[in-house]
Amino acid sequence: MVKRLFDVVASSILIMILCPLFIVLAVLVKISSPGPVFFRQVRIGWGGEPFYIIKLRTMLADSEKLSRETAGGSDVRITPFGRFLRKYKLDELPQLFNVLTGDMSLVGPRPEIPFYAARYRGEERIVFSVRPGITDVCSLEFSDLDSIMDARGESTPAEYYEKVIHPRKKEIQMRYVKEQTFLSDLRILFKTAWVVLLGKKLV
Repeated sequence: MVKRLFDVVASSILIMILCPLFIVLAVLVKISSPGPVFFRQVRIGWGGEPFYIIKLRTMLADSEKLSRETAGGSDVRITPFGRFLRKYKLDELPQLFNVLTGDMSLVGPRPEIPFYAARYRGEERIVFSVRPGITDVCSLEFSDLDSIMDARGESTPAEYYEKVIHPRKKEIQMRYVKEQTFLSDLRILFKTAWVVLLGKKLV
């Protein structure tokens, strides 16, 4: 209850403060490339229930239908302005509305698309016992995922994600759910702000 109250209060305040920035970013997305301002995608959340996650669009319209994973910073589907948004995680800001409506939390396991959610087996499904979050330990470890994907070698984006990234994500997410506290959530939020604003990871 404390966590949910914090989510509601914090997301409401952030939405009010960031409203002018939302408007500016939305206009820039619209004029920088043809297509919708927002990217909506089905993700699996609390209790295994589907919901629509909201982001600012960073790729060419409908390009996500070609592949589930980005090929990294060199992915030609990412728009020039989209690269800026992704670098500073600004495309994630609309998820504050997901938090406000109760689909997400500020901190929690990043929500998976149905394809990957179906691959959680047995004890791994403990990940769906909490609300998914805007940020988590995985977000910090893979804060520069585009660069990680660029250095994947000969593997395709899908192969590398399935064999390397996703297993590690499940391991981290399970540990988070088992060990989470309100104070640990606050630490994750602080570290996330540090990474986004200064581009440096805290140990």
